[in-house]
Amino acid sequence: MKFEEYAGKTVVVTGAASGIAQAQALAFLKNGANVFALDVNEEGLLKMKQTYAERFAYSIGSVRSKEDVERAVAESLAAFGQIDILLNTAGVLDGFAKTLDTDEALWDRIMDTNVKGTYLMTNAILPHMIARKSGVIVNMASIAGLVAGGGGAAYTASKHAIVGYTKQVDMDYCREGIRANAIAPGAIQTPMNQADFEGDGEMAKWVADETPAGRWAQPSEVANLTLYIASQAADYIHGAVIPIDGGWIAK
Repeated sequence: MKFEEYAGKTVVVTGAASGIAQAQALAFLKNGANVFALDVNEEGLLKMKQTYAERFAYSIGSVRSKEDVERAVAESLAAFGQIDILLNTAGVLDGFAKTLDTDEALWDRIMDTNVKGTYLMTNAILPHMIARKSGVIVNMASIAGLVAGGGGAAYTASKHAIVGYTKQVDMDYCREGIRANAIAPGAIQTPMNQADFEGDGEMAKWVADETPAGRWAQPSEVANLTLYIASQAADYIHGAVIPIDGGWIAK
């Protein structure tokens, strides 16, 4: 997909070393944007730096750490001068653990990464957007934020929290020039879901069979949706949670 409007814009994306976030970063880079990434893993970022040089920069750190987040935002502003779009994509799974199988450490890890990380990034960047009266935030929810069965107790709770947080942020700041929306992916083939494809791949086959579209999606498909949601063409979309799930929740 081509969007000329992104030339010269700056996008901050969390978790960009792999999966959906990496596909998002590449999609915006290919459309002329500057991209700043925050991730705990540097390996997946090096190739983008080699390919896109001055239009790509990154910081190594965790969205769970306020210090790492504030450093990344400062480095992003130093590198590109402004932040136009925030993609809160970093997240972790809980292995479909039921609540009685979820210890406090797992609960905290899921909540601190998926929910607190989104909150920390948003609060660090939102003042800069409000000062410019312009900004787009796209949060990563999940079908697990809309229905049960997409994750375990902690993951499902965290993604429901993202849905509510997205709606509230948009309502609170839309008159300040801010748009906040969320994407709710279903079965997307990423390294995070690699376990489903291991061995005979029976879990992956089952998921594809249970999906009305009959297949898993690729991260690039979520990235293409992100390009649209963040664009001027979607300016009247506010506080929405947009599924990209092959019809899973329509069943």
